[in-house]
Amino acid sequence: MAAAVLLTAAWGISRIPDSALRSWIPPVGAPRGPVRILRFYATTGSIALGDKAQLCYGVENARSVRISPSIAPVVPAVNRCLEIVPDHTTHYTILAEGFDGHIAARFLTLVVETAPAPPRGRTNMAALPAATPHCMAPLAPASRSTHAWSVGLLRRSASSATGL
Repeated sequence: MAAAVLLTAAWGISRIPDSALRSWIPPVGAPRGPVRILRFYATTGSIALGDKAQLCYGVENARSVRISPSIAPVVPAVNRCLEIVPDHTTHYTILAEGFDGHIAARFLTLVVETAPAPPRGRTNMAALPAATPHCMAPLAPASRSTHAWSVGLLRRSASSATGL
């Protein structure tokens, strides 16, 4: 009978989406180990202003969990993620209190970029303001004799290189 109740309870818990109850609960009277923070991370190291990210955490042997700044109700869980939309660079702290009163802590910083990053790849030159060189005088068109002289030099240097 107890096994049937346990199986029914386990099946019911597995049907609860994203529940803190889905983590394993030790039997009453079983010795518990020290509190541990298994994971605490953001899904990205930096985001643009107004973008969303996930703040994920996991704890073991915790009686209570707190994340500051406060973002949502948090409960002890092995693996849980919360959606965040910070409006400035934010330093997050997780504190997990164990059943023995000990506290574990971790910290992370999520950088919020207020200015958009420059695009990678080719630059659209049409979008840039026109630059006027102030130090350069306009070039005078080359005279026909200068052009002929420079072409003749090129032909002579080419023929001397080939041995002609």
